[in-house]
Amino acid sequence: MKQNEEKHPCIVVREEKKRIMENELRENKLKRIDFSVGIMKRKTFYCDICKKSFSQKDEQTIHKCIHAGEKPHCCDICGKSFSQSHHLTTHKRIHTGEKPYNCDICGRSFPQNHHLIIHKRIHTGEKPYHCDVCGKSFAQNHILINHKRIHTGEKPFHCDICGKFFTQNDGLIKHIRIHTGEKPYHCGICGKSFSQSDVLTKHKRIHTGEKPYHCDICGKSFSQNHHLTKHKPTHTGDKSYHCDTCGKSFSQINNLTTHKRIHTGDKPYQCDICGKSFSQNHHLTEHKYIHTGDKPYHCDTCGKSFSQINNLNTHKRIHTGEKPYHCDTCGKSFSQNHNLTTHKHIHTGEKP
Repeated sequence: MKQNEEKHPCIVVREEKKRIMENELRENKLKRIDFSVGIMKRKTFYCDICKKSFSQKDEQTIHKCIHAGEKPHCCDICGKSFSQSHHLTTHKRIHTGEKPYNCDICGRSFPQNHHLIIHKRIHTGEKPYHCDVCGKSFAQNHILINHKRIHTGEKPFHCDICGKFFTQNDGLIKHIRIHTGEKPYHCGICGKSFSQSDVLTKHKRIHTGEKPYHCDICGKSFSQNHHLTKHKPTHTGDKSYHCDTCGKSFSQINNLTTHKRIHTGDKPYQCDICGKSFSQNHHLTEHKYIHTGDKPYHCDTCGKSFSQINNLNTHKRIHTGEKPYHCDTCGKSFSQNHNLTTHKHIHTGEKP
């Protein structure tokens, strides 16, 4: 066959297929080599302090700032500094109010993505952090860490003024305000200040009349949960705490403690203005209104104000006509207990 003679079409096709296959094999081989080299090159930058490895030089450089204490990224609003630029970006949202991460279930927004992730567990009920001692589960890791201290008894947070220890940092922060007198939470209605936000929340219910805690037996409502807790034993009749002096029984230990002061005469709560002492803290609180002139208890019928809640309760009976105090001799009823006491002298002949 002559060299210049054209090849048969079948031969041309076979040779072309062969050429394509050889090219593909060559390319795949090169890719495998590149991939192997890439693996060898990956994480070749090491921190000479903690030996952590990085795939890129700039990641290593940023990481080293942690050890050096360098904080080259500064907030131009408040001057706070950060070791990494993305921490500064997140911080600036405090000033701008930006919340770019939105919950697609309830629409709530968050300044950081991990806050959104934690929030979504409210909807899903997910609790991925488990206590290996009692098996209880939690939605957030730091809550699990705090919980474990119940089992270990660890109290790592220490007051450097009085030496008291706490299991949680926020417990220490609240405690320190006892020493400093700081009251950062203010009532927008009456201006009263409080050292704790939850105490302010409870206080506001005096003004709003809100009673979110309901007894599932009788339906009675309360402004505070511990008032509901105290109320419930009235249905069960359970009184497991006994006074060893007079034998009187109580459904709660704090009521027994308060009662015992009748026998001991102990009055541990003292007014720092006039020096008068009281056996119960709420008596001191209400007493102080005499000095301040505060009258935080308001009648929702006529608007009259009172410095003590029991005076408000007594006053309300004018509007309701309620007379809860009954004479067991003649059956006559009274709106106030002292009126019943005075009335009883008619039957006994006693002169007060």
